[in-house]
Amino acid sequence: MPRRRPGALRAERGTYEDRRPPAWAWELPPVDGLSPDAAAAHWARPGQADEIAELLGRYRAFLSRPGGSLLLVPSECPACPGCARDDVAVVRDDLGDLYRGLPPVARAALGRALRGLDAQFRRRTLPHPVPSPGGWVDWSGRPRAWWHRRRYEDD
Repeated sequence: MPRRRPGALRAERGTYEDRRPPAWAWELPPVDGLSPDAAAAHWARPGQADEIAELLGRYRAFLSRPGGSLLLVPSECPACPGCARDDVAVVRDDLGDLYRGLPPVARAALGRALRGLDAQFRRRTLPHPVPSPGGWVDWSGRPRAWWHRRRYEDD
């Protein structure tokens, strides 16, 4: 079987211009920590840019608190979606959910931003020495992420 030429393979996939975000995407607001290419690559869903920017802002605000070690603060009302984000672990969960739904370019850019923030989070928070009464599993029985196993103020 003869080898297919690179030009023929590229022609099937389409040109680079076909894969670029549409022109209207460049007019949308930038996302904190993402390149314009990565941010514009996923703005087809309205409101996602604002949500990612808000979550990154909350995560950075928690990490910018003065002092050495930081303790996580549980939310007053964990059932309410808006109040639940007072807990930085829930913010990190939401960022992870959005990360998994992004196209590859945007996912890579957000992943780079999260890796730096996560390293700072590990450095500035303390691991919880004893598991909670429910253990380290969530409501569905899956293991909870490492950021839930950090020390809270009321521990």
